[in-house]
Amino acid sequence: MFNESTAVNLENRRLTSHAQLNELRDHILASRDPDRLEVVVCHGTGCFANGSPKVVEALKSALDEKGVDAKVMPGIKATGCHGFCSRGPLVIVKPHGYFYQKVAPKDAEEIVEQTLIEGKPVERLLYKDPKTGDPILTEEEIPFYNLQERVVLHNIGKIDPTDITDTIAAGGYQALAKAISTMTPEQVVAEIEKSKLRGRGGAGFPTGRKWRSALAAIEKKGRPVYVVVNGDEGDPGAFMDRTIMEGDPHAVLEGLILGAYALGAEHGYLYVRSEYPLAIRHLEIAMAQARELGLLGENILDSGFSFDARINRGAGAFVCGESTALFTSIEGKPGNPRPKYVRSVEEGLWGRPTVLNNVETWANVPLIIDKGADWYTGVGVSHSTGTKVFSLVGKVNNVGLVEVPMGIPLDKIIEEIGGGVPGGQPFKAVQTGGPSGGCIPYSLKDTPVDFDSLTEVGSMMGSGGMIVMDDRDCVVDVGRYFLRFLEEESCGKCIPCRLGLIRMRGILDDFSAGKGTQQDIEDLMSLSQAIQDGALCALGTSAPNPVLTTLRYFKDEYIAHIEAHKCPAGVCKDLITYTIDPDKCTGCRSCARQCPQGCIRGEKKKPHVIDTEQCIRCGICMETCKFDAVYVE
Repeated sequence: MFNESTAVNLENRRLTSHAQLNELRDHILASRDPDRLEVVVCHGTGCFANGSPKVVEALKSALDEKGVDAKVMPGIKATGCHGFCSRGPLVIVKPHGYFYQKVAPKDAEEIVEQTLIEGKPVERLLYKDPKTGDPILTEEEIPFYNLQERVVLHNIGKIDPTDITDTIAAGGYQALAKAISTMTPEQVVAEIEKSKLRGRGGAGFPTGRKWRSALAAIEKKGRPVYVVVNGDEGDPGAFMDRTIMEGDPHAVLEGLILGAYALGAEHGYLYVRSEYPLAIRHLEIAMAQARELGLLGENILDSGFSFDARINRGAGAFVCGESTALFTSIEGKPGNPRPKYVRSVEEGLWGRPTVLNNVETWANVPLIIDKGADWYTGVGVSHSTGTKVFSLVGKVNNVGLVEVPMGIPLDKIIEEIGGGVPGGQPFKAVQTGGPSGGCIPYSLKDTPVDFDSLTEVGSMMGSGGMIVMDDRDCVVDVGRYFLRFLEEESCGKCIPCRLGLIRMRGILDDFSAGKGTQQDIEDLMSLSQAIQDGALCALGTSAPNPVLTTLRYFKDEYIAHIEAHKCPAGVCKDLITYTIDPDKCTGCRSCARQCPQGCIRGEKKKPHVIDTEQCIRCGICMETCKFDAVYVE
């Protein structure tokens, strides 16, 4: 069950006290040589797709050939080593700390020869400062990393998530042992309340208040009570929870066990979408390892407290990220939401008191119990404490996963950590909060990123998706995209969502075809209000947000579609024309060869023209042209 790199024999070693956990940790640390050569290869979903397994095999072969005393230990992270997704596969060589990007199998021999044997960096593989072009040796020196504050992600990229000894060496399960040995369940709840931790799944509800409400419900209804992890992350462009489950599964599990101890739960569930096979595998391994050591299951650490959990796989329905739909799915029924006149803490799973928190929320719990609520409230701002993990995607140079303190200005995330928009122009808008979030314009770039501030400008924190747009993105098309997504993912149970979203999307289709009217803008506003007021669950009530915010901040773009029958961003196909500039065209015929319609004509080495009647406006000609001769009118 344990990874082959495990240096400590854990067979039949069941821990019975906090002291034994500390002894094991000391033993693990003593068995490791901090100066030993070690090659850490990202094995998360992103790097895996880019070929990191082949990099590992190439490094192993090169190491065997040279006889170097080093081991290849994959550092597991869902979207690239330490979140720097656009630069993977990534390799870190310890103890030097050299940080290599975009590593290919063919680079393995050079890494072994030059770095592991001679101790020198392979300069061409180093990250280079985009402003100066100077190479940067270590991860800590790269702005993408050193401008972040990694709290929840502090272990990811440093530990092997399939080896519990790595977790224990890094301080894992210390919070659980501390709580069981020195704190009452009431004290655990009180500490979470004092920390002001708010749910990271989207709504930002105070976690401590939720736990307290569950205790009140237990007093009225009795037990059992259930604790549940919501790992059904489905927002487009979001991969925060997946990264945590894949890269540090024991943090989620420890948080869940602590919640169970605080509430007196004996059973829990981890609801993870089936599209996350690596997350499921790592959680299964983590749970099995924790059981073997007596950290999960019967009589945990010989305390008399017993708790176990199981994994439920979601079938990919976006609506099952909503609490009541998630519960009905676990119960074996279709994942449809139900009215919330009775809260889940009172009647949740199987009609019993249930506490549901998302992955990132549970991962914060051990940190709060271990370091204290006072430490936690010292991070972030008073009304939104701690940090938040975001997936930063779209038109930004540094695509990846970032963790920042609550209250940080929006532009610091995009311009400094994200490296700004390719080409150097200002970003046009940032869509936060997933498909139900809003689009924040560049003029509000100083907006603090916290629950309340984002709500004030018409958006939301959501689970942490952050999509950056530039002037080539059409806000009408953005609204259409998210409405189409939500229309397909709606369960269809309630009329406002089932019919309202279809009608809203139809109106935006008219705008993109140049058929919109001023009355349509009024109708969009009216429909949005009706859906917000009447939809059964949060999928519907928040669905109009992208449209409402784009109307609020980019109304002139809607007007251009109505009055000028033009799409300023050059996206809506019915309103644009592709044209070739004869002064720039060299007649290389590259665009003509790639055109699927064969509608580009002209002699070799002479300017070409596009037959606009046959053109389907696919944009391949513009993408193919190396001379910027193709433009959109």
